[in-house]
Amino acid sequence: MEIDRAGLAAFLRHRRELLQPEDVGLPRGRRRRTGGLRREEVAALCHMSTDYYARLERERGPQPSARMIASMAQGLRLSPEERDHLFRLAGQAPPVRGAASEHISPGLLRILDRLADTPAEIVTELGETLRQTPLGVALTGDTTGWTGPERSIGYRWFTDPATRARYAPADHPLLSRVFASGLRGVVALRGPGSPAARYAELLRERSEEFRTLWERHEVGVRPRHRKRFLHPEVGALELDCQTLLDPEQSHCLLVYTAAPGSESYEKLRLLSVIGTQTVP
Repeated sequence: MEIDRAGLAAFLRHRRELLQPEDVGLPRGRRRRTGGLRREEVAALCHMSTDYYARLERERGPQPSARMIASMAQGLRLSPEERDHLFRLAGQAPPVRGAASEHISPGLLRILDRLADTPAEIVTELGETLRQTPLGVALTGDTTGWTGPERSIGYRWFTDPATRARYAPADHPLLSRVFASGLRGVVALRGPGSPAARYAELLRERSEEFRTLWERHEVGVRPRHRKRFLHPEVGALELDCQTLLDPEQSHCLLVYTAAPGSESYEKLRLLSVIGTQTVP
């Protein structure tokens, strides 16, 4: 496929002009004279340089890679149909949809953008973190940078002892059952050739605890709604976890809150001040 430079430039400009600062969690400010986002704002959302993005809008620059197109689609809050259109304009085949897709729906991102003062994250059905709020990073550390099977918290739970350090030890046995049970359910749903099946095979090789739990054939083991965290700076927190599911993409938005006036509520306020500076 060949890149349609004029079509790509026009589509990018149109989508940028439609987006408002409040749509992506940015302040509007008093000096904004025109509607839509500035090029530098879109470039930051797309994790690219302003110069690179500006050249695409001017029908110049190299053909963007599939990874760069996906980043633009996410930054511009495109729907799956719009994302596929962007790929074709850029001369690339659109990626798969559904459970294997990492493209977050615009609606789910809009909700996340409004949760800047709340720990929250968007995860896949395998527990791979796609996005976190700043307070989410402060609570659990940045979990978006893992690669390979380690991207899944369920995989790390059985292979990396440091993963468990953020959770109350008394909850570890139940969480182990939850992760093993959840993976079994995804394997049954996606089939023997799926990433879930590969993760299960790797864990059977690498974790005796996982092998024992896997042989129980448990399904449907649910975590408690109230989760107990151990933070290296503020100590123990008890947070209620609410889940919003996007069934089309099999993504979940997890939001953690504390009862107003509780000790955990005050600790969250302190954590919002400390920020990510103390998170390794």
